[in-house]
Amino acid sequence: MSTLPGQLEVQILGTKKHSDTRKAERFFKERRVKIHFMDFAVRAPSAGELKRFAQQFGVEALIDRQSKRFAELGLGPARYGEEKWLTLLSDEPLLLVQPLVRCKQRVTLGLAESTWKTWLAG
Repeated sequence: MSTLPGQLEVQILGTKKHSDTRKAERFFKERRVKIHFMDFAVRAPSAGELKRFAQQFGVEALIDRQSKRFAELGLGPARYGEEKWLTLLSDEPLLLVQPLVRCKQRVTLGLAESTWKTWLAG
């Protein structure tokens, strides 16, 4: 991602239908930030891509236990290790908290407008 000095670019990972993902997209568009959108319906993130988020927040924080897909798969009683969860989240991206947002080496989970504002300020 090449940018002009001072110009910010973000990558948003999620689904177009998810309300928080749409809010994140709108937040950055309103501030004229260049967005690279990765739709889970088109391409799921790899386990390697998810590791950066897991390193920052822990694998458990990536899992949307309230999602429809989590219930459909009957994962309530599941107790997996980190590698198994990362593989499962890569195979089933609708289990992920949305949106995942990345800017350079910084990452956020879910709607994190206050954090994004600090990115834009600094």
